Amino acid sequence: MDKDYTTNEESSIRIGMVGVGGFGTYRRERLRETGRFNLVAVCDRNTEILQKVADEESAESFSTLEELLKRRPDVEGIVISTSAASHAGLAVLAMEAGRHVFIEKPLCSSVGQARILRAAYRQHPVVAGCGHARMDGDGAYLSVRSLMKDGRLGALAAYEENTSHSGGLELTPGDWREDPENNPGGMLFQCGVHSLHRLIHLFGPIESVQAMMRSDVRPETRTVDAASVLIRHASGVIGTLNAYHVTPYCHVLRIFGTAGMVEVETHDGLGHSRFQQRRRYETEPVIDLPPPFIPPTAKTGNLLAWADAIEGRKPDPDPTLEDGIRAVLPVFAAERAAKESRPVLLRELEDELNRELIH
Repeated sequence: MDKDYTTNEESSIRIGMVGVGGFGTYRRERLRETGRFNLVAVCDRNTEILQKVADEESAESFSTLEELLKRRPDVEGIVISTSAASHAGLAVLAMEAGRHVFIEKPLCSSVGQARILRAAYRQHPVVAGCGHARMDGDGAYLSVRSLMKDGRLGALAAYEENTSHSGGLELTPGDWREDPENNPGGMLFQCGVHSLHRLIHLFGPIESVQAMMRSDVRPETRTVDAASVLIRHASGVIGTLNAYHVTPYCHVLRIFGTAGMVEVETHDGLGHSRFQQRRRYETEPVIDLPPPFIPPTAKTGNLLAWADAIEGRKPDPDPTLEDGIRAVLPVFAAERAAKESRPVLLRELEDELNRELIH
């Protein structure tokens, strides 16, 4: 029997949405699943998709966000599911109009945009949520944290993560994903931010990065085809994050400790993992671990937290705007490290962020 996603219009939060096709389709499905929102207004630059979605959602359609904000004062929040480079401008418009915002990831495509977002959020009393996953519903995070908590990994030494697929081979000139200004770092930006969000939660703030990138595997497009990033956390843990945009699907995290090693699949959110316990002078067997419990709200937890914060049930959403900033800053640092052939401290970017806010 199909689940009933009918919302109570009187008790649900009235929202508008910008970018309703593509990934916006996924986000609309999650919004319905929560039962907490009433999508009353939609906006998209593709007029064909816009009308189709307006009919599906029984929502009013608008050609621009400015028009939506002006003509629908009853809308309480705006969900932004457009390309990353447009997030900051749209979110600032909504915040200046006093509307809560939910911004997809990656949060933005430059340090300057992160600065603008943070300044607007600090100026206006609204709730700003981010489309990253909540860690209490992320299977890979839960699997690793369980092993770390019970000491089965021992002292942590390093990790290796790969987040790759072949989407770069399908890009055509004009697609925002092939534009280095809109998609800095290629796959490192598109999917690597998911990994960085999790890695920061696991091992703490990132201190510095070194990186190498290449864009010549598929010269027809301009974006990065392959990126390899060496990361040092303030906790001392080091790791590599490899993001390739021209190879078969691979999303795997391996963590190495003095007592054991774990390999976790990260693509499906279920936390399937294999563990090796260290033994002296022999090759250790690999055993499959039972997957962690994943709450039924795993895919909607970020939206539910946003709703709770809007309604005053919790002080802040989870993830927050700052979580989104923390995930993209290492990407910008890695791009700088690759271009300048030097290690880049995250403090450099954080100082830029804070210094220009003050002035």
